Amino acid sequence: MKIAIAGDHAGFELKEVLAKALTAAGHDVQNLGTHDGSQPSDYPDFALSVGEAVSRGDVTRGILVCGSGVGVSVAANKIPGVRAALCHDTYSAHQGVEHDDMNVLCLGARIIGESLAKELVAAFVGASFSTEERHARRLGKVRSIEERYTAGRDR
Repeated sequence: MKIAIAGDHAGFELKEVLAKALTAAGHDVQNLGTHDGSQPSDYPDFALSVGEAVSRGDVTRGILVCGSGVGVSVAANKIPGVRAALCHDTYSAHQGVEHDDMNVLCLGARIIGESLAKELVAAFVGASFSTEERHARRLGKVRSIEERYTAGRDR
């Protein structure tokens, strides 16, 4: 799977660990930064780079890491076509894909450790959107909301 990953200075170390684990698992990983965890950086910049890669279809999924995971989640969800969620349990990480077609996983480096983060990423990339009618119907409603508020705007 082609995956974009990024994080701010607070998420740098965990992002690097996850990028290596994903590459070792055979995924095509695009590391979109930060590339220097010693310098302060702003999470919206990284949410934008991953979100745009997902929205354009350059990658199948995205992973964002900041201190809490909240900031990157909020910022990424502003991008049309992005369905980002903060997950700190494996059920949500796979169920978000299966039921809601989540395409960006957000993690809080100050909240979870490496082992759990690796489990969450494995659950996220291992899941597929369900074709059940109820999930497709609900996703259609989500897309309608997005279209309502983005109509006439440039992507």
